[in-house]
Amino acid sequence: MNKYFHLDELNTNIRTEILAGFTTFISMSYILFVNPNVLGAAGMNQGAIFTATALSAAFGTLMMGLYAKYPIATAPALGINAFFSYSVVIGMGVNWQTALAAVFVASLIFILITIFKLRELIIDAIPSDLKFAISSGIGLFIAFLGLHQGGLVVANKSTVVGLGSFTTPTTWLTVIGLIVTSLLLVKRIPGAIFIGMAVTAIAGLVTGLIPMPHHVLSGAPSLKPTFGVGVEYFSHINTVQLWVVVLTFLLVTFFDTAGTLVGLAQQAGFMRDNKMPRVGKALMSDSSAMLVGSILGTSPVGAYVESSAGIAVGGRSGLTSVVTAICFISGMFFSPLLPVVTNQVTAPALIIVGVLMAQSMKRVHWEKLEIAIPSFLIVIGMPLTYSISDGMALGLIMYPLTMIAAKRGKEVHPIMYALFFIFIVFIAILNVK
Repeated sequence: MNKYFHLDELNTNIRTEILAGFTTFISMSYILFVNPNVLGAAGMNQGAIFTATALSAAFGTLMMGLYAKYPIATAPALGINAFFSYSVVIGMGVNWQTALAAVFVASLIFILITIFKLRELIIDAIPSDLKFAISSGIGLFIAFLGLHQGGLVVANKSTVVGLGSFTTPTTWLTVIGLIVTSLLLVKRIPGAIFIGMAVTAIAGLVTGLIPMPHHVLSGAPSLKPTFGVGVEYFSHINTVQLWVVVLTFLLVTFFDTAGTLVGLAQQAGFMRDNKMPRVGKALMSDSSAMLVGSILGTSPVGAYVESSAGIAVGGRSGLTSVVTAICFISGMFFSPLLPVVTNQVTAPALIIVGVLMAQSMKRVHWEKLEIAIPSFLIVIGMPLTYSISDGMALGLIMYPLTMIAAKRGKEVHPIMYALFFIFIVFIAILNVK
């Protein structure tokens, strides 16, 4: 195991990798319950979605661990699942079976562009400054996610967002977890993030803010209602409107995953000469997971920013992902225990990981405005648009323009000019009503 995963070379060990894998799972286990709720709004069977979510997450994460050997987990992506239900099925009136077929078609295209290394070329072409900005932006995005889920930041009609109410008891769980985790990290206690989550969960159970589970084991729901439906309805993708849906699934997943992989690789210190080693294998892992997910019956699968929690604990090898994958498989049978991991339990971890990832900002050349402006748009755009791909779009559209204005247009990679036009089309498609 040490030899296969290169644990010594990565300055890690089996114990650390297991802890990291479990921490990643705990941080993203909410998707097992959120995804069925979101896709259930489209009329899909929630039990089948629960099982499809667990299996697609386990498959992609296992591929990422054994094939790409990265501590990065995959699962059905948030945001794009809401687009699936509320925009495509409910908004456009497309039945969920045909929407699944659109995901299936998008996943086939995804695999093709991965095989021809188009995704790899694009990731390599992004300048290092913008990659650091992407990493930092993802940090602010998941910190904002944690602050919101934990009740510390809430919607406010007067000011868009505002401070949450401390009269809400569950908000104090987030506060306790944040204080405990912060102090443990400052004292350099190993496994501080995981310990913080454990303390928060125990505090919730003791105070009754988190309900005690009534039982431990349960059977996994059947996949029959959704399995193979996307393939069966393949021929229904026969209108311009549905091809726009396919393109949207493709573009959002493409850039969300690209941004996430770059950000996580920066955090873990994997980048070499502005390139991510074995990036082709990582991209094939997530595109394969998207294909498998579409067959099982779920919305597009992609790399998860919550993997940063496991990386922060010390996860550096594919063993972390293997452990996370095993947890997802086990999660199908221990589902009664998973509600213990509430938003308030994971929120402190997301906030702290945001702090760690934001440190990449110091490596951006802020003194050069042609670099600073697009970098800032990426950093601030991700949390404020609540989207990794939208934040990337703002910065990557601006980058060629500022470089040309600074008379450095010849330094811009041709692919970056191509991305300029692609992102303009991308934003136009997202704004089609």
